[in-house]
Amino acid sequence: MDKLAMTETIMAAKAEKGMTWEAIAGEVGLNPVFVTAAALGQCSMPKEYGEKLAGALGLSGEVVAALAVCPNKGTDQTVPTDPLIYRFYEIMQVYGTSMKEVIHEKFGDGIMSAIDFTLDVDREEDPKGDRVVVTMNGKFLPYKIW
Repeated sequence: MDKLAMTETIMAAKAEKGMTWEAIAGEVGLNPVFVTAAALGQCSMPKEYGEKLAGALGLSGEVVAALAVCPNKGTDQTVPTDPLIYRFYEIMQVYGTSMKEVIHEKFGDGIMSAIDFTLDVDREEDPKGDRVVVTMNGKFLPYKIW
């Protein structure tokens, strides 16, 4: 089973069972964003967690094996067209250089790890319209001087 077939199988089972990513992640014991990313084929998931995901959705070992495969990441170079995903792309286009400047000012020359990294999505109630709170938390990795 390849990653695309795995994702289609997971999405169909999720819909059939009427489960949320939050509920699935609760069964797996991992962060909902990570579980979703693995289910969508963007991350690999260790077998013990894949078995929990498959158990929650009533899926086979074939899905567990596909979840454990290391995926190709970042191979799509097109501008995203989905409106929500495009907004994050737009945010980086507008604020990316400013974020880079502030990070360098506070930490020095380096990058934020996308490996030693967590991402959380929360809802904040607001009388003018509820707010989406996205928290990216990555280890700072300084560039080596040699």
